[in-house]
Amino acid sequence: MPINLDQIPSFEEHGNGFDQHSVLVEEIEGLIRVYGNGYVERPQIVPSVSNALPPELGVTSWDVVVDKLNNIWARFYIPTQCQEKLPLLVYFHGGGFCVGSATWSCYHEFLAKLSAKADCIIMSVNYRLAPENPLPAPYEDGLKTLQWLKQVAFNGAKQNWWSRYCDFTKIYLGGDSAGGNIAFNVAARLGGKTTASGAVVMKPLVIKGNILIQPFFGGESRTMSEKFLVQPPHSPLTTAVSDTYWRLALPSRANRDHPWCNPSANGVFEVEDLRVLPSLICISEMDILKDRNLEFCSALHRVGKLINYVVYEGVGHAFQVLNKSQLSQTRTLEMMDHIKDFLSV
Repeated sequence: MPINLDQIPSFEEHGNGFDQHSVLVEEIEGLIRVYGNGYVERPQIVPSVSNALPPELGVTSWDVVVDKLNNIWARFYIPTQCQEKLPLLVYFHGGGFCVGSATWSCYHEFLAKLSAKADCIIMSVNYRLAPENPLPAPYEDGLKTLQWLKQVAFNGAKQNWWSRYCDFTKIYLGGDSAGGNIAFNVAARLGGKTTASGAVVMKPLVIKGNILIQPFFGGESRTMSEKFLVQPPHSPLTTAVSDTYWRLALPSRANRDHPWCNPSANGVFEVEDLRVLPSLICISEMDILKDRNLEFCSALHRVGKLINYVVYEGVGHAFQVLNKSQLSQTRTLEMMDHIKDFLSV
């Protein structure tokens, strides 16, 4: 039974009148169920937490409303002993565009530790989710977030105490999985002038780079890693899961060769004025996206874009937030070191 994604009502609109026997049309077990009448369920598979952090971590966190009308908000992280202006990483969480939150405990822990380790301010954006808000809604939310930051920079520290510690000439866009896709597509939509180094000037902001962690792309034709790579136990991203996310997130009647999913199939990389920031791309060896991520890097290299990539051995998709093994923790610390180095350029 087809879904009209343009007319999916919100959770609240159903209230007690929801038909519990409506036909289930899409499901990712434990994460999301979508019914024929548009009702969407998201089981609480990952705990949502407040912005509280243990004092010994040395990081302060708080939540800020960015756009009340569209319910866009962000969770900030800043090192407690900050004595100088720091770069700001605007971060978009993963979840196939359909699930996830800045309140998820795994992101709260990862980003707090990254803020301390990389000595940066992090703004974790809670954007609108599909299928209620299909693409390009998250891209639009990213652009609204940057407009909000511009206003903060103009207003100064009188209204936003944390802004006195933020170097608005060192803004980076980043994210993992779907969040990496969002960071890339937000950068492609930026206005302003490009400097010789590839940064984008949106006075008074300077957007210096992209940090894309296992960026979520797809395509109708399968890559070798999508077809044959043996996944670690309990992998959060299989080919079937990926296909479901794309069905829910893409515009009605679009397939996986849509440019937001598969830029390689649509000549996106060949566009002369394609805006790509200098990028750090983090790839996982055991991720079904590995080959697609490597192809993405090659395509950007071919058109002369400034990128650097790292492949993390022995780990799978989203290891930095969803896997507590000793190997994953080691690779996560390596990733944080690479991000710190990238932010200091």
